[in-house]
Amino acid sequence: MTLQQIHYAITIAECGSLNKAAEILYIAQPSLTGSMQELERELGITIFNRGGRGVTLTADGAEFLPYAKQIYSQYEDLIEKYEDPKALKKKFGVSTQHYSFAVKAFVELVKSFDTARYEFAIRETKTKDVIGDVASMKSEIGILYLSDFNRAAIHKLLRSAELAFHPLINCNAYVYLWSGHPLAKKKSIRFDELADYPCLSFEQGDTSSFYFAEEILSTGEYLRTIKANDRATMLNLMIGLNGYTLCSGIICEELNGDDYIAVPFEADSVEESSVMEIGYLTRKNSSLSHIGQKYIEEIKKYLQIT
Repeated sequence: MTLQQIHYAITIAECGSLNKAAEILYIAQPSLTGSMQELERELGITIFNRGGRGVTLTADGAEFLPYAKQIYSQYEDLIEKYEDPKALKKKFGVSTQHYSFAVKAFVELVKSFDTARYEFAIRETKTKDVIGDVASMKSEIGILYLSDFNRAAIHKLLRSAELAFHPLINCNAYVYLWSGHPLAKKKSIRFDELADYPCLSFEQGDTSSFYFAEEILSTGEYLRTIKANDRATMLNLMIGLNGYTLCSGIICEELNGDDYIAVPFEADSVEESSVMEIGYLTRKNSSLSHIGQKYIEEIKKYLQIT
């Protein structure tokens, strides 16, 4: 097995087509096919299902790919460290729940790289996809939160995916709403005061579960609920419908504007803990790349974590 074959396999998986991968790799398609067949014989597994509509990973291929990506990523780190740093296209991906601070840190990360060649990606997505993206190495880092309610369920998923959770900061819950909301000027907001307004939450897809909710206290009895799948829509609903959501209170006015505020949530004694433990995910037994380390540094800088 060679690094070239590993690179070929990763590219084919990303393209979903031998022909497209061959074009990107500047190699004849029969040669690419032969190289993959040789790799599969050596490993004793079938990596790809080949069909008229392209290729897909087999179960063995899905297990092989994260290891292949990890090896090739380490090779790229070596090249970056010991050869011309501008000769290699820098790649980095992060998947996150809908946190503006994660986007702000990503912006600062990209601005800090003085290079004409890079391929960066940030994915604001569903909780389960954050976990899946890091497990498959589609993203190097994932950002999400744990609470007393979801911690056991999320940790079970992380163990099965061989992921590690690294705590960053603990936050009390806040009510996030627009500055013209009738409750906006209160020093704190109780649960019963929110009854007349729609609770906004991020949709988690067909496999939605209370444990995957991005909002703290997701099991509460909300009379009015509206789900959205992106942050811009959520902000529009806050203004248009006087909606609100429960969040960490960490907001970025530079990105979201100053029309929105976070008011401390006043939890009842009978309610579950409203503390959110925000952290990041990585694959177990793997070290962060230089770019990954820089991204976490930018997050800590924004969150004022020493």
